[in-house]
Amino acid sequence: MNSKYDIIIIGGGAAGFFTAINIVEKNPNLKVAILERGKSVLEKVRISGGGRCNVTHACFVPNDLVKFYPRGEKELKGPFHQFCSGDTIEWFQKHGVELKIEEDGRMFPVSNSSQTIIDCFLKAAQKLKIDILTGQSVQELYQGENYWKISTNQDVFTCQKVVMTTGSNPKIWELLQNLGHKIVEPVPSLFTFNIKDVRIKDLMGLSTVASVKVKKSKLQASGPLLITHWGMSGPGILRLSAWGARELADKKYQFAIQVNWLNETDFEDAIDLLKAIKEENSKKLVAKYAHFDLPKRLWENLVKAAGILEETKWADVNKKQLHTLAEQLTNAEFQVNGKSTFKEEFVTAGGIDLREVNFKTMGSKVLPNLFFAGEILNIDAITGGFNFQNAWTGGFIVAENINQ
Repeated sequence: MNSKYDIIIIGGGAAGFFTAINIVEKNPNLKVAILERGKSVLEKVRISGGGRCNVTHACFVPNDLVKFYPRGEKELKGPFHQFCSGDTIEWFQKHGVELKIEEDGRMFPVSNSSQTIIDCFLKAAQKLKIDILTGQSVQELYQGENYWKISTNQDVFTCQKVVMTTGSNPKIWELLQNLGHKIVEPVPSLFTFNIKDVRIKDLMGLSTVASVKVKKSKLQASGPLLITHWGMSGPGILRLSAWGARELADKKYQFAIQVNWLNETDFEDAIDLLKAIKEENSKKLVAKYAHFDLPKRLWENLVKAAGILEETKWADVNKKQLHTLAEQLTNAEFQVNGKSTFKEEFVTAGGIDLREVNFKTMGSKVLPNLFFAGEILNIDAITGGFNFQNAWTGGFIVAENINQ
């Protein structure tokens, strides 16, 4: 086996393949290999988006797109002006994959199968004679005067340039740290909240739009909130976990949240609305009919939590109960006790310190002839195709600049 290459890409995931394909399409004479430690490549692509692969997001303005990245917002502005979501759609179209936009802006292959993306990458890599070497776990990295030496559990490789696309791989971070790179310690991002509370017990699968604040913190987010058998999930909670990844890790995932089930309606307005409801429905039972478009069972639980009995009519609700109900609706406090990973799409905040990367080239400022793409960097996004877009953009920029 030839172990001498022009460029070696370490990591056989989305960023690795996209980078390799773009490099060889631009420079067909280069000898390029992808080293993957697992038995198979593109595993995260296979399971992403529930097996459909959420390729990117229909947000086409770079300055808007960066707002979906809790870490990397400032740094990605320039790169997104070079290669954005529209370029991703065009790239896949040229490679025989049509994408479609769903109602929430997420974009998937028309086939609804991540296998379409995997086949596209494998076919392109084969056509371009890119070597794909699996079962190659990198043990050592050594940089000579004008070359890199990579020792794996199986072989020793040499090349002129290395691209790191290993995602959240602690072993690779450690090797790079030993070579002088600073690593921002990884913590989980995109997780759901574990909450045991009588108000949400037996409501699993129920979803409603709400705003959530972390108590004694500036963290807040709004959006669909999903009640699960272990607590709370949904886009609103995931957004909060992404922006609060570091702060919530510092709290060891023990903190209180305040949920406004009426989203933008505050306590004072809720009091006025409840008074009006009381007047119009004086003979009706409070618990029986839900208001504010809230799911019926959630309404019943909040009414109960406000100390209003099942057989109470609106006419009999006193001022104190009305205030307590408004509090439950707009400022319900829940204790979070731990977290759960969101599906298989485990995302971390942390990685290569962004100050040590040149975002014009995606090259290392610490080690010459070393480049990065994807989640190995301290960049992460909320769900919706944004983490993949970071991978495509990084890979494209590496390909544009690696042979300069």
